[in-house]
Amino acid sequence: MAGKSGDGDLNELHDENLRLKAAVEELSILNEISTAINSALSLEKIIELIVRKCVKYLGAEQGTVTILERKERENPFVTMVRGADRSTGILPLHLDTQITGWMLANREPLVIDDLARDTRFKSVMQEDNPVKSLLSVPLLLKGTIMGSLNVFNKRGKTGFTESDKRLLSIIATQSAQVIENARLLEEEKALIYMREEMEMACRIQMGLLPAKPPELKGYDIAGKSIPARAVGGDYFDFISLEDERVVCCLGDVSGKGMPAALLMSNLQATFRGQDLANHRPEKIMQRSNLLLFRSTDPEKFATFFFGVLDGRRHTFEYCNAGHNHPIISCGRESRRLEKSGLILGAIEEAKYESGIVEMAGGDVLTIFSDGISEAVDAGDAEFGEERICSVVSGCRDLPAAGIIDHIVSEVRRFAGDLPQRDDMTLVVVKRAAAG
Repeated sequence: MAGKSGDGDLNELHDENLRLKAAVEELSILNEISTAINSALSLEKIIELIVRKCVKYLGAEQGTVTILERKERENPFVTMVRGADRSTGILPLHLDTQITGWMLANREPLVIDDLARDTRFKSVMQEDNPVKSLLSVPLLLKGTIMGSLNVFNKRGKTGFTESDKRLLSIIATQSAQVIENARLLEEEKALIYMREEMEMACRIQMGLLPAKPPELKGYDIAGKSIPARAVGGDYFDFISLEDERVVCCLGDVSGKGMPAALLMSNLQATFRGQDLANHRPEKIMQRSNLLLFRSTDPEKFATFFFGVLDGRRHTFEYCNAGHNHPIISCGRESRRLEKSGLILGAIEEAKYESGIVEMAGGDVLTIFSDGISEAVDAGDAEFGEERICSVVSGCRDLPAAGIIDHIVSEVRRFAGDLPQRDDMTLVVVKRAAAG
């Protein structure tokens, strides 16, 4: 009897030693993971360590961390990091949409030791996805599921145990907040990088605009562009030619932001590549349209206006491709430059015609984009051309740059607290008064 009692004591001692050893191993892995995830590791490194430790300790073939993306799609869970026991050489395993759907609905650990016999997920079994067993626990943050921690195919015959589920749940609880913090930090870094890129793009775009207005005897010329975003699709330019001539142009490409800015640069390069000194305005516009049509997508287009100011003849010969009609103001009277044609880039063989006006002493020519004329107030009323004429008539004694600033000031006062919806661009050409 004493021998049997001694054997029982030894068995109990052996079992207790195994439990203590398992507890020490659990504490060790938890401490290791806790130390790592609270260090300055990147999001990918943190998740990689968690997956690697779980695969090794739980005796699984593979492990993954999936993150929930808040997008409308069939499977919102995206695998961020995958770890595997490299000795198995099996294909990557994944969670089926049925299983991720179950996880979203139940938000609790899921243990499946024989997937082929589990009636809940009959359609999951596929030859190219040989999942035999799995343990999946949710990553919960303040009661909201943000992903899952998963291990596949337990080695051996026992399957995943309650102890495995408890340990993986503890790891998931430890990891959820740290993973979320790391993810938010990386999103913030990406946002900062994008902002810096946009600021650089803005500086480059502003550098493409004229650094100073052209000098032409008897004339005061100025231009200004204020993008609605960091970069915009409006553009103006001045190009001095021989014989006291200056080309003034203003364009407005479709869209906003970076795509519009890139198209704007294309338009500028296209126009500047023309022989402006020796060809008629309508031919220059026709050639610009052809080049833009062939180098851009069909849905991309631009409105464009340019004219050649002749300082000796005091004429302004222009061509308009679907842009707002510029306005010439003399005293309290104003008139539009009416001739116009199709927008650039819409039809390959578009034709254009030019017009010509005389610039009398004191005349003010105002060229503007629709960000000026179509600015709206709180009642959705537009600023409109009549207000432009009225503003110019009231400040015609100012220099060209002052007239531009006054128009912009009046547009902003009209719009009130509403955000600027479109790029605002202006070119003003003012001939000195006679005598």
